[in-house]
Amino acid sequence: MCEVLIVFYSMYGHIYKMAEAAAEGVSEVAGCKAIIKRVPETLPSEVLAAMGATEAQKGMSHVPIATVDDLTDADAIIFGTPTRFGNMCGQMRQYLDGTGQLWQKGSLVGKVGSVFTSSATQHGGQESTILSFHITLLHQGMVVVGLPYAFAGQMGIAEITGCSPYGASTITGGQGERMPSENELAGARYQAAYASRIALKLKE
Repeated sequence: MCEVLIVFYSMYGHIYKMAEAAAEGVSEVAGCKAIIKRVPETLPSEVLAAMGATEAQKGMSHVPIATVDDLTDADAIIFGTPTRFGNMCGQMRQYLDGTGQLWQKGSLVGKVGSVFTSSATQHGGQESTILSFHITLLHQGMVVVGLPYAFAGQMGIAEITGCSPYGASTITGGQGERMPSENELAGARYQAAYASRIALKLKE
């Protein structure tokens, strides 16, 4: 069985919804299994409460916490992170900064790596977040997979939507009021299925 690990951080639930869609995409590929985990929280509960994130966090409390060792067991890893000033969030950065031993051992070399993200606005750094995330994956020797233009949903102009050739994305709105659209979820599904097929071929 080809194991595809989906590791995410989500404060208000937008990235979690994209992660669930990605898991659906993995399940579309025969011989592949999705595992969803979340990176450890670094903010105190009182800060999360002040940010209005408590209820969303409770809705994700059943999702297991990822360790860096989980990365070595997977054949492909799909990362989900919100955008923070055009980069990944601090929680994801701290998680990845703990993978030095994996880098020394070459534990992630040859594994498929892919990224999806969110931002508050249309031009809020979705592409730069994914591209800068790719740097870490390349240092780890991973095979970087994006979202090809074969996913026609990123070509449309009839609606406001995320997604680019670098990876699926969603636009949340300034107050987090917008949840992922069907087109954005479809992008996450397509990307995950695409990454899974490549991982399956590499595993074989």
